[in-house]
Amino acid sequence: MIETLLSFSIATLALAISPGPDNIYVLTQSLVNGTKSGIATTAGLISGCIVHTSLLAFGISAIITASDEIFYGIKVLGACYLLYLAYKVYSSDENINLTENAPKKSYPQLFKTGVIMNLVNPKVMIFFLAFFPGFLWDKEGNTIFQFYTLGIIFMIVSFITFSSIAVAAGRISSLLKEWRSMGFVLKWLQIVVFVGIAIFIVVP
Repeated sequence: MIETLLSFSIATLALAISPGPDNIYVLTQSLVNGTKSGIATTAGLISGCIVHTSLLAFGISAIITASDEIFYGIKVLGACYLLYLAYKVYSSDENINLTENAPKKSYPQLFKTGVIMNLVNPKVMIFFLAFFPGFLWDKEGNTIFQFYTLGIIFMIVSFITFSSIAVAAGRISSLLKEWRSMGFVLKWLQIVVFVGIAIFIVVP
């Protein structure tokens, strides 16, 4: 159990660090409106994960406990989706746009925006379905409890990472502007993370 949770935490950290719509949005808000704005946005994004975790826990637990074949099939589909995400990153532009228009909003507004961004994005639920089942440590045990445990760890690690990005936004911005290869490095970092987790999920 401990090894599984540690592996999950490391995988979550790698995902949180990899450039994506959420942490780029947090970074942009922090650059334009300050660190607190980035943290408020982060709090909203992470809060939305509670809903996705609940839907996953109560919607998929019964299916997972039905048979070993179905459980492994879900993990394979999850791995395929992660490989698809890696391909999408590979096909995308490696440039990171930090000049996105980010008008000034109050902290409650930013929190609300973060929650809505998370809840209305169907890709988040699909990603949770692809990511979480591979880290259940006891298929015969209480899967609802296990899903919530993973969800809480995911939210804590993501919040700490995104908040760190918000605090360090100024330095990150300077680095991105001065190092032209940064976009290329971050792009391949994300590809490696997706492929690595996909392999971890399906390999016994």
